[in-house]
Amino acid sequence: MPLASTATSFDGGLYTWITELAQRSPAALDSTIRVWSDYGLALFALLMLASWWRSRSAGPARTAMALCTPLVVVAAYIVNDLVKSVFHEQRPCQTLHVVTVEACPALGDWSFPSNHAAIAAAAAVAIWLTDRRLGALAVPAALLMAASRVWIGVHYPHDVLIGLVTGALVAWPLTVAARRCAPAVVRLRESPLRPLVATR
Repeated sequence: MPLASTATSFDGGLYTWITELAQRSPAALDSTIRVWSDYGLALFALLMLASWWRSRSAGPARTAMALCTPLVVVAAYIVNDLVKSVFHEQRPCQTLHVVTVEACPALGDWSFPSNHAAIAAAAAVAIWLTDRRLGALAVPAALLMAASRVWIGVHYPHDVLIGLVTGALVAWPLTVAARRCAPAVVRLRESPLRPLVATR
């Protein structure tokens, strides 16, 4: 059975219910969610910067994890995009007769799994492993990012769920492995680049 047909029978009803709820919601709410969905990934970039900045006063392992976080997120995106290229699931707004908050992406812009959800989850997990305080902001933000993609109509619920799982599963071991770069951070702390990896 084609993936699009399986998706429609699996959670197409939930997707339709959510998009219809969005249509009945205040325009201001829809606009806020759309802006968050389109531009909210910038928050994770800011949190990664904050994580690096705060890690400078911590041990070299934590600093190494913070410095590697952008690479971890890129790795998660690549893995997720490879999965997306295998399944070729059309966007639900292309296969179901619904009115959506966001304009529907063109045919061939595949839906499963969600890149936004994968990126957000990878960033959130890496940040949480590096800095629990910032992670307490990043994790719920990742969940809100995933939910927003369904609300605006560009993804099925299972698209964002698997995107979150993919991002988290890639980010966790890579972030833990980044601790092995601690000796390189120690060497940097003894070089002219010390201000990048230490507070003094």
